[in-house]
Amino acid sequence: MLPVKWTDDARTALYTLIAFIAEQNPFAAESLLHRIEDSTLPATEHPYIFRPGRVPGTREIVAHPNYIVVYRVLVDCIEVLDVLHARQEYP
Repeated sequence: MLPVKWTDDARTALYTLIAFIAEQNPFAAESLLHRIEDSTLPATEHPYIFRPGRVPGTREIVAHPNYIVVYRVLVDCIEVLDVLHARQEYP
């Protein structure tokens, strides 16, 4: 089982998103936070379970119909690189 490590940029993106949603609905923001964080758990046991990413060497989790978690598999961990809105231009 590989641990999940979030980059500083990914944590910043996640917390910025959650803060924005919390302004209108704190309960929805908390729920989304848990949903996004929990979406990475299957990758700890099966790192390649999610679809290949648009950037070579990455994978993407559709954590919610509107939000995607981008990660890469390293030798010692799952490294979360970003959290983005599904309509956001990426890469």
